[in-house]
Amino acid sequence: MVERILDAGQQVLITHGYDGASTNRIAETAGISPGSLYQYFPNKDAIAGAVIDRYSDQLAAQVAANVTERLTQPAPDYVRESIAALLDALDVHPEFLRAVMEQTPRLGGAGKLLAFEQRIGELTLAYLTINNKQVREDAPLHTASWMLVRMVEHLCVRYILDRPPIPRERFLDEITLMSLNYLRPWATPPHDCFA
Repeated sequence: MVERILDAGQQVLITHGYDGASTNRIAETAGISPGSLYQYFPNKDAIAGAVIDRYSDQLAAQVAANVTERLTQPAPDYVRESIAALLDALDVHPEFLRAVMEQTPRLGGAGKLLAFEQRIGELTLAYLTINNKQVREDAPLHTASWMLVRMVEHLCVRYILDRPPIPRERFLDEITLMSLNYLRPWATPPHDCFA
């Protein structure tokens, strides 16, 4: 019954967004009475929070498995295919993603997203450590993995939500180039350019 309610909650969030969601709509979509729904969840926020938690867990598992499979690939392939996997995982229902991004902090689900970022950051750090000859010498690997994960995550989310007139393959090329250039040795370090 809980899974049925969560499936209905996700469908209502996709169709109506958070503001248009209600326990009555969720109960109707689940094919149950509001009274039955209240036996499992006290309100809309509890349902939305559980839906977001489930989504975060699925997203983390899917992306982490994909990234883990690529740890031995050359950097251009690893970066591009890892970003493509993240895009695929995020781009299922843009309106649901919007609800997740807007409501997660308010519903207290930020811990799940932080855990996701941390897991992907650990995998990125492992890749950078294994392939440290491909990374500029002055790049602290913990800093580099933190920066890369947040940059890629933010740009992928914005790409899906904003739907800019950039073809997906072009977006992947550009964000891969940004990521790789961040890691490459510089001919002139940035602090020397302004001296």
